[in-house]
Amino acid sequence: MHARQSVTALTIAGSDSGGGAGIQADLKVFNALGVHGTTAITCLTCQNPREVRAVQAARPDIVRQQIEAVLDELRPDAVKTGMLYSAPLIRVVADLFESDRRRPLIVDPVMVATSGATLLQPSAIRTLQSRLLPLATLVTPNLDEAAILTGQRLSTPEDLRQAARAIRCRFGCAVLVKGGHLKGLQEAVDIFWDGTTELLLTAPFIRGVPTHGTGCTYSAAITAFMAKGLTLREAVTAAKIYVSHAIARSHRTGRHWALGHGATLRPTEY
Repeated sequence: MHARQSVTALTIAGSDSGGGAGIQADLKVFNALGVHGTTAITCLTCQNPREVRAVQAARPDIVRQQIEAVLDELRPDAVKTGMLYSAPLIRVVADLFESDRRRPLIVDPVMVATSGATLLQPSAIRTLQSRLLPLATLVTPNLDEAAILTGQRLSTPEDLRQAARAIRCRFGCAVLVKGGHLKGLQEAVDIFWDGTTELLLTAPFIRGVPTHGTGCTYSAAITAFMAKGLTLREAVTAAKIYVSHAIARSHRTGRHWALGHGATLRPTEY
């Protein structure tokens, strides 16, 4: 009897001690979607759903060796980055993937936590822009991150469209601008733009459920779907459905809510 060959994805991100975001969220998503998850941990964070208390970055050489160990033997079908924190860590990732453009690279430009804690050093933003974003298959900024990347304040769906075009034009990668924090709307609106096709992705807001970890979950789902062979547009569309269901199936844990990462859908529902 021959074992079934599974697809593999790699997440390069920070560890969330509260289990709701970062590496922990990514692995839950990969598992739910039938993808073998591998990791390179960039930072340890002391956090819970309410606050980030401390951050300890890994040494750049350790991050590089983690990635190389995975690439050498497990050969991931798609890769995502999350919290990279510093310019030296970004350079490590860029150096490794600059000469290997075969795999989809999904960049979640994690800059600021929902609690307001800084997750990307200000000095690293320029390195992210100059070294990593030009290598990305897709970048997935939220409102605040898109504002930093464009220098423009975003407050309407039309602002999302213009930001997506500006980011695509500047860095050459496809863009998914996430508008879940836009005020005054009845739906969570995201805009995808790859230079040819624009997608308007919407889902009704689920009131009363905090969304800690949704950005990591969204980008991890895109990565998993691309590892499984979906096109970028198909993966983004399927991931929007997945993250919406994960929010809808949130559950209480302690005094907080946690996303329902394990909620699976029939293939035809994605």
